[in-house]
Amino acid sequence: MEIRELLKEEQPPMELLLLADPSEALVSQYLKRGKCYVAVLDNEIIGEYVLLPTRPDTVEIVNVAVAENHQGKGIGKQLVKHAIQQAVKQGHKTIEIGTGNSGVAQLALYQKCGFRMTSIDRDFFVRHYSEPIYENGIQVVDMVRLSQDL
Repeated sequence: MEIRELLKEEQPPMELLLLADPSEALVSQYLKRGKCYVAVLDNEIIGEYVLLPTRPDTVEIVNVAVAENHQGKGIGKQLVKHAIQQAVKQGHKTIEIGTGNSGVAQLALYQKCGFRMTSIDRDFFVRHYSEPIYENGIQVVDMVRLSQDL
């Protein structure tokens, strides 16, 4: 498997991006401002993440997804680790990531990769999404924010 920046002539893997964020409008917005990286296996894009500069010296991973038939194989962890390496190469001092309050697996993954919880953005998903989102049988309401000093 290779992880690389999405080529200019390639279309963003919208099906994967929408797995992590159901709002096509929001995804399109941050794709314009960030860089999309893809995991490629046998000429097929099976995972992705988007790295978005947010403040001086700070970058955020705003979307991480792995194709459902490739989940549970450590690809998500490889993508997050790759994002951290890219942030260091780009000279950032801090990397951030956020996930919904019900994202138990994501919270575990991010902490295994060295992130620490920093805050909760209450009602984030209620304010930014017109339709309710459910995960693990729980409505996604709050954004749990995590960061790591590089």
